[in-house]
Amino acid sequence: MRLTDCHNFQDFRKLAKKRLPGPIFHYIDGAADDEITYRRNTTSFDDVDLVPNVLNGVENVDMSVEVMGQKLDMPIYCAPTALQRLFHHEGERAVGKAATKYGTMFGVSSLATVTVEEIEKIAPGPKMFQFYFHKDRGLNDALLERARAANFQVMALTVDTITGGNRERDLRTGFTSPPKLTPASALSFAAHPMWAWNFFTKEKFDMPHLSGHVSAGTNLAVSVGEYFSTMLDQSMNWKDAEKLCAQWNGQFALKGIMSVEDAKRAVDIGCTGIMVSNHGGRQLDGSRAPFDQLAEICDAVGDQIDVICEGGIQRGTHVLKALSVGAKACSGGRLYLYALAAAGQAGVERVLGNMRTEIERDMKLMGITSLDQLSRENLRWR
Repeated sequence: MRLTDCHNFQDFRKLAKKRLPGPIFHYIDGAADDEITYRRNTTSFDDVDLVPNVLNGVENVDMSVEVMGQKLDMPIYCAPTALQRLFHHEGERAVGKAATKYGTMFGVSSLATVTVEEIEKIAPGPKMFQFYFHKDRGLNDALLERARAANFQVMALTVDTITGGNRERDLRTGFTSPPKLTPASALSFAAHPMWAWNFFTKEKFDMPHLSGHVSAGTNLAVSVGEYFSTMLDQSMNWKDAEKLCAQWNGQFALKGIMSVEDAKRAVDIGCTGIMVSNHGGRQLDGSRAPFDQLAEICDAVGDQIDVICEGGIQRGTHVLKALSVGAKACSGGRLYLYALAAAGQAGVERVLGNMRTEIERDMKLMGITSLDQLSRENLRWR
């Protein structure tokens, strides 16, 4: 199987599985407990049908959107994800360059493996910095100021990782960051020599935003769940979020909002956006899927704040359904991580190109020329 054989989400997933050692693949692929929420994130879109119109003259379509003050050429962006150097040696460099090429936003994690300063140089387009609220307040201040100095336009505070989810696949494979060399992992690395060569011979794995502040995850191997549970501040509350929003004093979002009550409080503290997200099903299994929850959140706050649907999106039709409900845009992580693992920058460019082609084709088949023509009138729930 080659990159040219990848035409959809599942194709990229299959190629990533071939290219990555087992523990690394299952870190991307896995979720919490029985992974019910993870699966529902995608199947929720199957419960709603699109109703197209015809004879509307759709030769030229405009799929651009404005989200949190950023003009995007397509209504989906690369959600921030951690540890990208593990999946491909190009890491965030590949994703940033691909996002810039397609005129969409690039989300960068606090746990990124490339500095915000370098990303500013290679990805001049819209950028979001994803903020983890650590116990170390000095680290928190440093993260915010580095993102500001690197001209990131949007800050997003993740609010659904107050403790680590029960990611049983990681427990079974012994996944840590950075990877530990054990007899089992050595066999898996040996079975994937290209990945192993690139990982061990190119620049050393690091999370530069944390270096000098914490050792866990940088030069001390830990599981992601352990990192969340020990390094992040479990006392974080709405006052902390409001203070951070004021301190940033710009486009500010909460990532991981799932209830109407919390969406309304996000408006009250001055947020300009929220990501309706359950962290890809990786935290609380049995929780609601973002698309299932989207309508009531959009009804409550959609005229006051930009609502992003994040989770389970694999097709252009999924994007159109979310926008029809009331989302301003969509975002995804696994959407591009499998492609990154499969082929680096070329993979991410291909997946974004595929998505752009799908959205354009689906808009024409829906009989619309701009995304603001979508509404719940063109949806029917089964």
